Amino acid sequence: MTDHLVIALAQLNPTVGAVTANLAKAREAYAAARKAGADLILYPELYISGYPPEDLVLRPSFVAACRSAIEDLAKDTADGPAVLVGVPWREAKALHNAVAFLNNGKIETLRFKHDLPNYGVFDAKRVFAAGPAPGPINFKGVRLGVPICEDIWTEESCETLAETGAEILLVPNGSPFEQNKDDQRLNLVVARITETGLPLAYLNQIGGQDELVFDGASFVINADRSLALQMPMFEEALAITEWTRGDKGWRMEKSDIARLPEKEEETWLACVLGLKDYVEKNRFPGVVLGLSGGIDSATASSMRRPAPRRSACAMTWCRSGSRSRAFSRPSSRCSMAGTAIRRKRTSNRAAAA
Repeated sequence: MTDHLVIALAQLNPTVGAVTANLAKAREAYAAARKAGADLILYPELYISGYPPEDLVLRPSFVAACRSAIEDLAKDTADGPAVLVGVPWREAKALHNAVAFLNNGKIETLRFKHDLPNYGVFDAKRVFAAGPAPGPINFKGVRLGVPICEDIWTEESCETLAETGAEILLVPNGSPFEQNKDDQRLNLVVARITETGLPLAYLNQIGGQDELVFDGASFVINADRSLALQMPMFEEALAITEWTRGDKGWRMEKSDIARLPEKEEETWLACVLGLKDYVEKNRFPGVVLGLSGGIDSATASSMRRPAPRRSACAMTWCRSGSRSRAFSRPSSRCSMAGTAIRRKRTSNRAAAA
């Protein structure tokens, strides 16, 4: 039994379907966590497959590839640190949203998501089977509760874990961005902590996936409801957290508290990340922007600027005989954004049509 744990929280940006690339990124974080002296590293919900995997998990070959990646990663844990990582997992005839616990060079145990969301953007019940109410995982004499995302949105899973001896709650998530969602999550976690008396680490992924954007903003709250860690929004990050067992249970030593953007700033950052990942994860060679001199064009050209310098081309149309300022404004915007521009003249008749 230990009275001290170092837990790494890997707030990463996986790509749906890119099992090999996700595994490689996991190993980079794993190497950094090992160098920092971590005992355990936690990855987000369904990290290996990317989230949400949708119909990909209905392909047996894809689920098998995810399992193979987990078995490969497990070999790295022979000398530590241990790993908690999200993966789609078939058990008999049932397909589960699972977290695998990798330790001592093997898959030691799994936990399955109990509450499956089926509202809004979620349709988990269509592809996954609900698991039983989770029990704790014993690691170095510490009983770790690992509810998965939706499992903390109701009382049952966390209460079950507390009643069966859990000492720390480690929660992997794939929680999409909404305005003021960070406040909603904070209130939710405080409610679970109040009910169980246990500290809770909330780990979320970042990244864009089609119409969804994940903002990260992972955090840790101690049993006394004090904020011990706040990770940034819309950025990959690895947090090394130190935990100590005292007379009142486990407590994380206070660490970095990142400033979170609000209102228009967080919406802007969500749009930029969503656009960037949509282009890059779909392997588009570049983008074409149709620009005028208006505010909408200025917004579009500015939004792509923070992304890496992929090929971008702007097109502007003006009528024959129109003044040069019809071209000068979009040209100026493109110059500031580092975007090539092409000018297309149309006849008055074509423009009118």
